[in-house]
Amino acid sequence: MEPQEGGNAQKDRAVTAIGKTNVTQFDVVPVSARLAEKPVSLLQFARSAGRNMLEVIPAETLRETYVRGPLNIHYFCDPEMITELLVGQGRSFPKAKFTKDIIGSAVGNGLILSEGEKWRQQRRRYSPLFAARNLPVLSRHFAETGTEVAESLAEHQGPVDIAQVAPASTLTNISRVIFSGNKEVSSEQIRVGLIKYFEYISDISLFDLMGLPKWLPRKKWIRSMAPVSTMRDLARQVIEQRRSENRVEPQDFLDFMIEALKTDFEDEETTVDNLLTFVVAGHETSANALAWGYYLLALNPEMQARIRHEIRSVRSDGPIEFSDLESMPLLRAHIKETLRLYPSAAFFARDASDDVEIKGVEIKKGDALFFPVYSLHRNEKLWEAPEQYRPERFLGTSFPRGQYIPFGDGPRICIGAQYAETEIMVLMASVLRRIEFSFADAEMPEPVLTFTMRTSGPLILNANKARDSD
Repeated sequence: MEPQEGGNAQKDRAVTAIGKTNVTQFDVVPVSARLAEKPVSLLQFARSAGRNMLEVIPAETLRETYVRGPLNIHYFCDPEMITELLVGQGRSFPKAKFTKDIIGSAVGNGLILSEGEKWRQQRRRYSPLFAARNLPVLSRHFAETGTEVAESLAEHQGPVDIAQVAPASTLTNISRVIFSGNKEVSSEQIRVGLIKYFEYISDISLFDLMGLPKWLPRKKWIRSMAPVSTMRDLARQVIEQRRSENRVEPQDFLDFMIEALKTDFEDEETTVDNLLTFVVAGHETSANALAWGYYLLALNPEMQARIRHEIRSVRSDGPIEFSDLESMPLLRAHIKETLRLYPSAAFFARDASDDVEIKGVEIKKGDALFFPVYSLHRNEKLWEAPEQYRPERFLGTSFPRGQYIPFGDGPRICIGAQYAETEIMVLMASVLRRIEFSFADAEMPEPVLTFTMRTSGPLILNANKARDSD
C-alpha cells in the first residue's frame, strides 16, 4: 500500500503489511499481516505455519470468497458457504485432525476437542456457566483487575509493552475467578504454572502440522510436558478443595462450574480437561483483543477520547459494573471492530466427514475445510474499506450471517463469547477511564498467528494519565 499526498482520497503514511514500520502521528491504517502471494507446498505450509499461520493463507482470500488450495484444501470466505458448513450440511463435521494434534496434549478431551455425544453432553453441562445471570458476579473480579491495572499505569507513566500488560490482566482474572482462595496453592505457583503452560501450547510442532504419527517424538517433548502435568495437578487440587468448601452461593467461575457438576456427573479427568480448556480459551483470546484494542485507540486518538467520555458519563468512578456495559455502545463497537481486524481465532479448520456440494463447489469426504477468519473479516468483496478502522460500522448495523465470526458459528460457536466480550469491556473501560494511550518512538510488530493471533514482538505505547483524571 503506497502512501499518497493531497486531497480527500489521500492516506497519510499508512502502516503497511510489509515489514515492520515505525509509527508516527500521521499513520491512519492499522498494521496488517503478510499473506502468501505465491502457492505454498505442503512442506512450506508446515514449516511456515509453525511460525506464523498467516504466512500460508493465500492473499487471494482477501479478494475472493472461495479459493481452492492444493491437494484437498478449500478456503472459505463466502458467508453463505460458511454458514452452510458450520450451521447447515456441515454442522457435524469434526474439527481438523491437526488441530487436535496441536493442542490435544494440553487440553485433553474437553469441550474444545471432543466430538459427538461426549461433546453434546459437555455442551449441555457447561452452557449454564456462561449464562448472562452469572456475568455480574464475574464482572466484579474483572473490575478489580482493571482498577489495579489502571492504578499501576497511572503510577508508572510512560512507555509500556501492552503485549505484556494485556495478558497479565487476563492471567490475573483467571487466578481470581478459578484459582483464588486456595489454601494449598499459592498465587505465585498459579502464575508461574500458567505462564509455562501457555508457552508450551503456543509452541506448534512441525510434525503435528504435517500429520505425522503421534509416536514420533516432538521437539517440545524433549523439553518435557511438565508444564501440562503441573497445571493438571494444580487444577485437581483447586477443584478438590473448592468442592470440600461446599459454598452456599457461587462467588466465582469455579464455583459455578462445580455447581453445574452437582446434578450432572463427570469423571475427574474430563473436569480437569474442561477447566484447562476454559483457562486456555479465556486467556490469550481476551489478552490479544485488549492489546490490539489499545493499539487501535492510540492510532485513533479522537475515537479514544470519545470512548473515554462515554465511559466516564456512565461510571465516573468506582468499579465498572456489568449493568454499565449496556450504556457503552461505542466501546462495544470498538471491541467488535478490533475483533474484525485482529480476530484472536484468526483461522480454524474442519475435516469433511461426508461428500457435500455447496454453491457448485464439490467437497469430498476427507477434504480439509479452512476458514481464514482474518481474510474473511478483511475481504474486499464483503466490507467497505476493509483495512481501515471504522468502529461506527457496528453501530445500528447488522451483517449477513457468516460474514463476521470472531467466535465461530453454529453448534460449536465459542461457549464463552459473552464471557470474553464482558471481560474485555470491563477491563478496557476500567483502564481507559484513567489512562490515555499514544504511540512511543518504537517499532510496531506485525500480527502473528500460532495458537492465537498475537503481536510478533513488543507493542510499546505511551500510557499516561488522561486529562481530568484523578
